[in-house]
Amino acid sequence: MALVPLMVGVGVAWAAATDNMFPTLQTGSNCWLGMGHYPCQTDNREVYFYMDSSGEYKLESEDRSVVNAAIDGEYRPTALAFHYDSSPVFEGSGETDIIYQEGSTGLPDSVAGRAWCNADGDRPYNCDQQYIRIRGAGAYHYARVCHETGHAVGLQHGDNASPQLSKTDSRLGCLVTPSTGHNDLGANNRENINGAY
Repeated sequence: MALVPLMVGVGVAWAAATDNMFPTLQTGSNCWLGMGHYPCQTDNREVYFYMDSSGEYKLESEDRSVVNAAIDGEYRPTALAFHYDSSPVFEGSGETDIIYQEGSTGLPDSVAGRAWCNADGDRPYNCDQQYIRIRGAGAYHYARVCHETGHAVGLQHGDNASPQLSKTDSRLGCLVTPSTGHNDLGANNRENINGAY
C-alpha cells in the first residue's frame, strides 16, 4: 500500500532543474522598486504589455516585431496570457504590466538590457508594473527580449535560483547570461512559469 502513493508522487513530481521563479531562497521574498533590484513576479497571469511608441524610448518597427515574435514564440504557449495594451496606464490601479523601451539611460555600460519593478503589486513578491529597457543599435534581439521578459514575469539568473546553477547553464534557456544566442525559453523556465501562474 505504501508503494502506491510513492509512485503517484513520482508521476507528478516537479521536473524543473531548479526553482528560478522569484522569490527563491537566494533572493528573499520582497519585491523591491527600481532599477538594479531582483525582478519579481507580475501581478497575475493576464499580462498587458505596451511598446513605447514615442519620445526618448520609442521602439523602432523592427524592434516591435522582435518583441511580438518572442512573446508569441516563447510566452504565449505558457500559462501566461499576453495582450497588447494600446492605451497604457502608467499610474494608479490597473497599470499596464510591462512597458518595453529602447534606450540606454540608467543602464551601466556593460549591460544591454534590464527589467525592473516600477509599482508595488498586491503581494510582497509581485509587481503591478515592470519596465524593460534594452539598448538600441541591434541590442533588441529575440534572445534578449526572451531574457528580459523572463525577468518581468519573475524568472531569475542561475546564481539566484535554488539550487543555484551557473549563469551559463543551458537548462536556463534564454535566462542564461549573457543573453545572446539562447532563443528558447526552455523546459525549466516554462515549468516555473506554469507552476507560479
